[in-house]
Amino acid sequence: MHEIIEKRLGLLIFLILVVISFGGLTEIVPLFFQKDMTDPVKGLKPYSAVKLEGRDVYIREGCHVCHTQMIRPCRAETERYGHYSVAGEHVFEHPFLWGSKRTGPDLARVGGRYSDAWHKIHLYNPRDVVPESKMPAYPWLRETKLDLSLTKKKMVALSKVGVPYTEADFESVSKVSSSNLTEEDALVEYLQSLGTLLKSKR
Repeated sequence: MHEIIEKRLGLLIFLILVVISFGGLTEIVPLFFQKDMTDPVKGLKPYSAVKLEGRDVYIREGCHVCHTQMIRPCRAETERYGHYSVAGEHVFEHPFLWGSKRTGPDLARVGGRYSDAWHKIHLYNPRDVVPESKMPAYPWLRETKLDLSLTKKKMVALSKVGVPYTEADFESVSKVSSSNLTEEDALVEYLQSLGTLLKSKR
């Protein structure tokens, strides 16, 4: 039987796909029924209009390419960064930003660790606060006014995939639109919200 399968490439590929499919289903499907994978952690709320736009700036500028938002459940990780990441913190994330590459430190628990002023200086010129930093500067974020013209549409789209935005959330966008916020303000507000719901193990 082995000889027949090994000599017929099409059959071999088909059987490999069958085995991988069954293995994948066995691993993945049960996760959809585990409450700790699908239920939000206590206190989790959808991003406000400003935080949502800050997150989009974070993605647009490629911050997620160098910074993970996923602390592994290992002693070395939790001692440096805090409580390991859990799925319930990210159930409203579309797309999620866990990642695996760390050119810079993990940001999963960066919220509240530094002041707003520190973040703004760091974004404007990282070497002013971290002399050895390899991170590029983002001075244009301070000059660019925050555009909220599409925020409501983004919230409506996210609500269709399970993010529990309400009419009050949609209406709040117009109130924020009249303010004089920059993209830097939005990004800092987003960063300050990261990982504040689970207490550190440190």
